[in-house]
Amino acid sequence: MENKKIKDIISEIGKMNILEISELVKALEDEFGVKASSQVQVVSAPNGDNNSAQQDGSQSQEAKDSFDVILESAGDKKIEVIKAIRSINPELGLKEAKDITEATPKALKESVNKEEADKIKKLFEEVGAKITLK
Repeated sequence: MENKKIKDIISEIGKMNILEISELVKALEDEFGVKASSQVQVVSAPNGDNNSAQQDGSQSQEAKDSFDVILESAGDKKIEVIKAIRSINPELGLKEAKDITEATPKALKESVNKEEADKIKKLFEEVGAKITLK
């Protein structure tokens, strides 16, 4: 990095705790009208043979096997549900996780495979939350 301002900003962010970073992200989103996203799309290069057609077929197959995990109700143990929300979405702060428990029904994860959706559902049902998979 050439720019000293950028180096200084990164250095300051490195000194912050996760709650402060979460608040910073929220403030930047509000200030500039953007939304930070932690989703990363992985793209693989074709091997020279006709793998791209096979990959497209497997991606459409995955779409059929993907589920949205919806929190229908937090139940009586809201603190445990908030902890569970933060365990599957570590980028969320306490306030954001609490807001999700109060704004049900709310999507917790979108387009996840069946195995991950079942794992998340089990985690939340163990703490008394009601989950649906769509």
